[in-house]
Amino acid sequence: MIDSRCRLHDEGSAFLVGLRDMGRSVNTQRAYAGRVALYLAWCEERGVDWRRAAVLDLARFLRCLVNEPLPPRGKLASEPRFRSKKTANAVMTAVVEFLRFATKQEWVDPVAVARLSDPKYLHWMPPGMEAGEDGQFREVRARLLKFGVSEDTYEWLQPQDVERLLGAATHARDRFLVALLAQTGVRIGEALGLRRQDMHLLADSQLLGCQIVGPHIHVRRRAENSNGALAKSRFPRSIPVEPELVTLYADYQFERETVAEAGECDMVFVNLFHAPLGKPMRYGTAKELFDRLAAKTTLTARPHMLRHGACTAWIRAGVERDVVSEMMGHVSPTSLEPYLHPTEDDKREAMRLVAAARARG
Repeated sequence: MIDSRCRLHDEGSAFLVGLRDMGRSVNTQRAYAGRVALYLAWCEERGVDWRRAAVLDLARFLRCLVNEPLPPRGKLASEPRFRSKKTANAVMTAVVEFLRFATKQEWVDPVAVARLSDPKYLHWMPPGMEAGEDGQFREVRARLLKFGVSEDTYEWLQPQDVERLLGAATHARDRFLVALLAQTGVRIGEALGLRRQDMHLLADSQLLGCQIVGPHIHVRRRAENSNGALAKSRFPRSIPVEPELVTLYADYQFERETVAEAGECDMVFVNLFHAPLGKPMRYGTAKELFDRLAAKTTLTARPHMLRHGACTAWIRAGVERDVVSEMMGHVSPTSLEPYLHPTEDDKREAMRLVAAARARG
């Protein structure tokens, strides 16, 4: 992180090193770097010492995030664009975390930073967190400066949409990636972080030292992945897969063997069609793939929508919620709530059941 004179910003750079040491993903580090840089630049432009910024200063910064237009895209004049309140909240989350880091380094007054949050009582305790004999650890600090925003509607892809994406994919690797996300519900970062040793696709994996019966994959967090792919959860998990996915993986292996450079890489997903050949596939390449598939099929298609669809399918099939949470890699059971998508048919059926009950008296 550098300042306006292109000098290294010591405190900001130290914060990013701290994020890396805590095992945060490369994408998180990149996002937080930009958000903290916004705050530091805002302070410099307005003559505010970021180390002594008051609550009112931060409130002004939060308001400026949504009121000031974003830089224009391209050279052609266009309508001004503005950040959403949700995006502004995400920026403020990073800023508050930076300031809390700064208090530990004694760069910022801890009393001033403490004013940025209010006490909040936890009725549900996350796994591994003890409430204490008198419940003293149930009280945490909740961020004070944030906009009230409505919850986003989760988007997911129906099975027929997934089939359209698979039909539009021209390469075996791409078909396998789409099918993997749709069937297992793994995050795109988890998929790109898979290694060949994680693919236990035989009926019996005992020769690999694994006692799990049937074809499955293992999702493990590895901070050393050169493509920056990182599993969100620190807890490893296994997910069973269907024979169709095993077949698609075999097709991909035949395709992969045509690129000599790919034989030197242990990652499952590698570059086969552009330089650097054989190197681990990065998130940007996966995004470009989904952008192309979306354009071909006229669908809105993002990797996470396949995750939503997998979770929705399991819930509708009557799978127990704790099993779904385990396969999704959720730490909190409440993380499952946004994935429950009642359809218009579900709501109509609810009305029909009530009407039938009334008719019976």
